[in-house]
Amino acid sequence: MNIVLLGAPGAGKGTQAKFLVDTYHIPHISTGDIFRAALAEGTPLGLEAKKYMEAGELVPDQLVIDLMNERLAKADVAPGFILDGFPRTAAQAVALDEVLAQSDRAIDVALSIEVDPEVIVKRLSARRTCAGCGRITTAEEGESCQACGGKLEQRVDDNEATIRNRLSVYAQQTEPLIDYYQGKGVLVSIDGDRSVEDVWADVKAASEK
Repeated sequence: MNIVLLGAPGAGKGTQAKFLVDTYHIPHISTGDIFRAALAEGTPLGLEAKKYMEAGELVPDQLVIDLMNERLAKADVAPGFILDGFPRTAAQAVALDEVLAQSDRAIDVALSIEVDPEVIVKRLSARRTCAGCGRITTAEEGESCQACGGKLEQRVDDNEATIRNRLSVYAQQTEPLIDYYQGKGVLVSIDGDRSVEDVWADVKAASEK
């Protein structure tokens, strides 16, 4: 089962990816997590990606493609995978298809989780991450994590100006992927402006078709 998750930043892809991992036991591959880990470790890749991430811009195609090619060659993706944040452009989608074709694989379904942009701005502006345990919550929880007592912090790219820029970049460069996967007959559009449980029911049904 090879899945691509599409949707603007804050549409809820990460939450649905966790459900998919728990249900089907295939790896969730998020370029955002990979880049942030590289940045935390101070790797050349992380430093190169930093300027793009903090400005809410897309990391250049070749940088992402090289990283993902390496990741998809690992043994744990043999039963399948969930891609979150890749591909983000048509060039990346073509490169992904070429890599998969070399091992007689293909994308089975592209799930497009759709949420109104103004809802996303409100969601991400209120998002907080615990510095202690990494738990994600909202500003309503206060300054301390209810789970471990750690400090709740706002990601540098979760301010309104950067969020709106990220949504603009998404609309310009990533939405054409919807047409791309629709043309391949694997696109399923899902209303993401509902409860997590309702969205998951549709995601699960689409994944098992």
